[in-house]
Amino acid sequence: MKKTLSKYYILALIAIVISGNLQAQKYTLTYTSQDDTLDPSIQKGIEKIFKKVYPKLVKDFNKNSQKHVTIKIDTAYDGVAYAHQGAITISSAWLHKKPEDLDLVTHELMHLVQSYPGGAGPSWLTEGIADYVRYKYALDNKGAGWSLTPFSSNQNYENSYRITARFLLWITQNYDKNLVKKLDSDLRTKKYTAQTWEQYTGKTVDVLWQEYATNPEVSI
Repeated sequence: MKKTLSKYYILALIAIVISGNLQAQKYTLTYTSQDDTLDPSIQKGIEKIFKKVYPKLVKDFNKNSQKHVTIKIDTAYDGVAYAHQGAITISSAWLHKKPEDLDLVTHELMHLVQSYPGGAGPSWLTEGIADYVRYKYALDNKGAGWSLTPFSSNQNYENSYRITARFLLWITQNYDKNLVKKLDSDLRTKKYTAQTWEQYTGKTVDVLWQEYATNPEVSI
């Protein structure tokens, strides 16, 4: 009996591994770099993030996301990174300065998954969602020295990025754990309005922010 159970257990594990491999093979990555002075570990790290994170984002947020992604390391770009028309561009200068900050790719991959149409909603929310996703799905935020921005009284929910992301985290912990997924879906289908917050929490975004400002504690 024990041998039979062990046999079935091993077969189940094999099935899980095969399923995981097939899931990863659904999505392909083209990586190009104009900078041959970057450490080879950077490409390996980016490919690892794509393989592990992108399928999860597609599954959890937008099953119709593109199956092929291009990531380009650009020596001329003087920003950090951006996503546009199915591709991600990353500054080689930034990777030289912060080679451990590879999970910026998680943020940019989420932008590809978001694929919001023009006029879908405010940019501060788009970026806040992407940083919330980096907080939840990234492989090594700690190694990058990246974290959500602690609350301070001079902030506003429209400050975007990590400030908005922390506010979203607070709402998921106090009102609706699925709020970010709902907001993401509404933005992609152009259903988002100023009343959306009240629809899901019973309160306006301004009232929610006032509550957050009074007690901004979150479980990290």
